[in-house]
Amino acid sequence: IIPGMTAKANKPQDFDKATENIGFPVIVKASMGGGGKGMRIVRNKKELAQAIELGRREALSAFGDDTVYIEKYIEEPRHVEFQVLADNYGNAIHLFERECSIQRRYQKIIEESPSCALDEGLRRRMGEIAIKIIKVCAYTNAGTVEFLLDKNKDFYFLEVNARIQVEHPVTELVTNVDLVKEQIMIASGNKLSYKQEEMHQNGHAIEARIYA
Repeated sequence: IIPGMTAKANKPQDFDKATENIGFPVIVKASMGGGGKGMRIVRNKKELAQAIELGRREALSAFGDDTVYIEKYIEEPRHVEFQVLADNYGNAIHLFERECSIQRRYQKIIEESPSCALDEGLRRRMGEIAIKIIKVCAYTNAGTVEFLLDKNKDFYFLEVNARIQVEHPVTELVTNVDLVKEQIMIASGNKLSYKQEEMHQNGHAIEARIYA
């Protein structure tokens, strides 16, 4: 888990104390946000107050809530997410990764699978952690467990997207699994159609998003 604030800041001193514990650089994030809204990179104490103020304004405008927090900023990160499926009987599998490191204003532009940054050992470890996260919170149906991967190949949990994402066809193409069909089957009370050992990546798939 990325080092960061674990409680709401009620006064400026709370942010100062957090940065002392975390160390610069840090990133300001909107508590209710996503898609890069309210995010500001802060590299020293002089930049902190302004970044918090700007982050709060943007968060309030975008989400109706100006609460922000800070966490350690990971330098030169890769954004790698794992597609997961889980049924109502405690079974869960991952369908490998999608890399979405090419972004514009924190919005994903290119999604591809497999990631050229992962070897088999790292892929296996990240997949195992993704499944543990899903099981510990008793999550069911399709979802995505997202990580940041730093230049030293250390990875950090980012978030769980509790839905099927627009980039899911990338996974379907390399695994030959119909994720929407699996969603319907799970919602209908069926067990997963696949076991982890039956999952294989075949070929390479890339998706490009268009922003206008």
